[in-house]
Amino acid sequence: MEMKTRYLGLDLPSPLVASASPQNAKLEVLKILADHGAGAVVLPSVFEEQIWHEQRILDQLVEHGSESSGEALSYFPTQSAFAFDSSNHLSVVEKAANALPIPVIASLNGTTDTGWTDMAYEFAEAGAGAIELNVHFLPTDPDMSGAEVEQRTLDVVSAVCETVQIPVSVKIGPYFSSPAHMSKRIVAAGAKGVVLFNRFYQPEIDPVRLTVEPQLELSRRYEMRLPMRWIGVLAGRFGGSIAATTGVESAEDVVRYLLAGADVVMTTSALLRHGPEHIGVLLKGVEDWLDARGLETPADLRGKLAYGAMDDPEGYERANYIKVMQSWGKG
Repeated sequence: MEMKTRYLGLDLPSPLVASASPQNAKLEVLKILADHGAGAVVLPSVFEEQIWHEQRILDQLVEHGSESSGEALSYFPTQSAFAFDSSNHLSVVEKAANALPIPVIASLNGTTDTGWTDMAYEFAEAGAGAIELNVHFLPTDPDMSGAEVEQRTLDVVSAVCETVQIPVSVKIGPYFSSPAHMSKRIVAAGAKGVVLFNRFYQPEIDPVRLTVEPQLELSRRYEMRLPMRWIGVLAGRFGGSIAATTGVESAEDVVRYLLAGADVVMTTSALLRHGPEHIGVLLKGVEDWLDARGLETPADLRGKLAYGAMDDPEGYERANYIKVMQSWGKG
């Protein structure tokens, strides 16, 4: 069965992508993912704060003792002493790009248009097939308008797209006033597609310690509904590729996203729960689903239930909301 697909202008052997995860820093894991049918892999994110932290350390080292003998350079610590070693991460990109038969996507996570461009360029030079920008910005300032928040994201996208020749995708959150319009503006700013949606981790309040604590929970299937709706709304209507992410646990979940119009379906939580080989289970399940219905490729079902493909797209609109509310208690 032919499972090839296109994403961001890249040819992929399958529509399943292993999204950014700590285990994707290991070349042996990446090889397992590729061997079991992943169409592409996304490497762990480099955070803008890490880049700035490394630069501050370097600046301090250069400035400290600048009036003393040049031989003092021998006292500089090795890169392993830094909290973040960009050369090591670039080495992972290069080794993965050389070893894998599928595209390697580098990931950058940040909030400004100044902390990304150098690293994006170096990713491209190291062999990354594409870059995924994870714009994780929480506007806590009540004086910052929605328009300013949007422009901040667009500035990041423009800066990176002007720096690299490889395709760029943007992973955004669902909290823009118009996610569909924002996605269209992101593509107009130079990106080749969007990843829906960024999953913001919510803090927990500890009433004993009186502290705000970070809390990590793997995604669950019920979280699919929000990105699935907006993928259905956007598919074929904004000029870019769409990657679905969040909540994928089974092959049927992959099929749901494809029916909504996703070009590729990403998963992290399922691979952390079941191991990297699980991507092969998902792919085989999608192949069996297609075969049982006489379909030959993912293109045969992609977008069949998208907003623009339906004669009556009521399921995506307010009429469906009213129907749901009125159905409660009717058995």
